[in-house]
Amino acid sequence: MLPQRIVRASALRSASLAARRLPVVQQRTFVPRSYNDPAIIEEKFPDNPTLTEAEDPLQNGGYINPPAIKRQFRDPHGDWWDKQERRNFGEPIHEDNDLLGIFSPYEYTWISPGKGLLQIGAFIATTLGVCWVVKLLYPDKPSYPREFEGGLDRELGGAGAWRARAPGDPEPYQVEEAEEE
Repeated sequence: MLPQRIVRASALRSASLAARRLPVVQQRTFVPRSYNDPAIIEEKFPDNPTLTEAEDPLQNGGYINPPAIKRQFRDPHGDWWDKQERRNFGEPIHEDNDLLGIFSPYEYTWISPGKGLLQIGAFIATTLGVCWVVKLLYPDKPSYPREFEGGLDRELGGAGAWRARAPGDPEPYQVEEAEEE
């Protein structure tokens, strides 16, 4: 009894696997005429009109540009559809939107050019004035090193240490004169 059930189960299993197989050849599907008929496509998507120089002086295909106003100058608290870009839905975009958008370089209008040049000049004059005052009041380093009796031999560590300049030593940085003597 058990072997018959096993044989029946394996036969049913192989039959169900054969039924679940995909077809070898893909079945063709129906494509409506609105998708592939050239006449309908031409009606839906006509060619762009050819405009003369008088009809299209900016040569941008007849696109009507809105005024060139940077978005930073629009009211930041206005009721905009796109609050970050300060723009309403469906509003036409200027063809130079990359220069006029909110992410273009910020235009500083809080100071006039004359006042800005005056401030830069004041900064330069102040910096040079401070440098001049420091030059006048800062003590200079002695241009010639001091000499000590015995060269401070004992104070600098004894006989094996480098000794300081003693009287009679050659002048610093003038080795040729010392060799001639």
